[in-house]
Amino acid sequence: IDYRLLYLHMITWQAALGALNPNPTDNCPLYLNHATVAALPSRVSRHNSPSSAHFLSRLVRSCLPGGNNRCIVMVCERSDVFASSCAIARAFPIFSRRSSSSRRPEKKHVTVEFVIIGQESSPLDVSELKCLANAADGVRLAARIVDTPCNEMNTDHFLDEIKAVGTELGITPVIIRGEELKQRGFGGIYGVGKAAEHLPALAVLSHTPDGATQTIAWVGKGIVYDTGGLSIKGKTTMPGMKRDCGGAAAILGAFKATIKQGFKDNLHAVFCLAENAVGPTATRPDDIHTLYSGKTVEINNTDAEGRLVLADGVVYASKDLSADIILDMATLTGAQGISTGKYHAAVMTNSEQWEVACVRAGRSSGDLAHPLVFCPELHFSEFTSAMADMKNSVADRENAQSSCAGLFIGSHLGFDWPGVWVHVDIASPVHAVSTCLNYPCSDVLFGLLVVCAVFNYGCS
Repeated sequence: IDYRLLYLHMITWQAALGALNPNPTDNCPLYLNHATVAALPSRVSRHNSPSSAHFLSRLVRSCLPGGNNRCIVMVCERSDVFASSCAIARAFPIFSRRSSSSRRPEKKHVTVEFVIIGQESSPLDVSELKCLANAADGVRLAARIVDTPCNEMNTDHFLDEIKAVGTELGITPVIIRGEELKQRGFGGIYGVGKAAEHLPALAVLSHTPDGATQTIAWVGKGIVYDTGGLSIKGKTTMPGMKRDCGGAAAILGAFKATIKQGFKDNLHAVFCLAENAVGPTATRPDDIHTLYSGKTVEINNTDAEGRLVLADGVVYASKDLSADIILDMATLTGAQGISTGKYHAAVMTNSEQWEVACVRAGRSSGDLAHPLVFCPELHFSEFTSAMADMKNSVADRENAQSSCAGLFIGSHLGFDWPGVWVHVDIASPVHAVSTCLNYPCSDVLFGLLVVCAVFNYGCS
């Protein structure tokens, strides 16, 4: 060992640490940019995650040196390991169609090591490492689906992804498609997707272990592309609508990770898949559809389609799967970003206990959540229709628009439904992208991690 060289390295390292001034982050390159030391904020507000997960993802994207074999050493407390590992995973997207990547198909390896400090500083055991690997795999699966454009991720392709996960887990999915949706009364999913070349579908993955004591259903909005339908979006708001399947993608990644962890209760993942396309058979404003709940809906905005497919999905979860707990997840409203911002998903639920659990799970997982108002007696009148049980879009777009959209879904379960219903709107978080490395990386992490944290870590 050359102790003189080691001493010089130590001096350089200490000098780099001393130069850092995180506000909120800072970094210092070392050894001709072959290494970088970076610091996260030492303190965050009560509505942020102690792990500073969003800052960590940015630092990794912007500071990691090039090369095929790279190493990240993360120094943190044990309570932040899960959120930190998934934040790092999110910084490495899978999908790319750059010609340079096809000419250089060699794999790149990133080794992540954790140095745990604080009172609980014992090494991670094998089961904990397996949990981190499963969660990271789920994060990257969800991000790949959301990043993939609709010409490569239509409803057929999404069903292939569901089947692939089912095969890996030993589960055969239930799939209801096309005209069968119409015949069986799924007027929401069928009405939204009937004009597309690739047929709409309801797909279900079910995990039913022996000894289960409760039945849980996760329902994901899988609009593989959203033109807005005949209420068509503009040229500045339509790009990015490949990400409108973010809820379903997050549910798929979460389901895969959770089942691989050995989940003990009945768990169903319900995917409401459709492309909201324009065509001769597209739903028109003024059309009236009968949804799976039996309730009729007068369409006054074909761009309010997510709530239609999710209404069918949650009722199927209740009626056919006998779920005690139903969580739906969706990129539902543009107003969500106004309500809770780009980093905090909006959560609405009929249970105060679960509202608290979701917020706590968001902080511990690194993907943040904040409650929406739950007050159907004041807000559901926005959907009043003279011709049907309800309209599908609000009369007053300035009156708790994100809450109202969620209430539309809940109304098909019934506001007196005795189970737990949780609605999660990730419209803005799914579009939070970084161009630090000159390519976008979709941030569907919230959907995956809050679901995992709530159901796997006892937050409920």
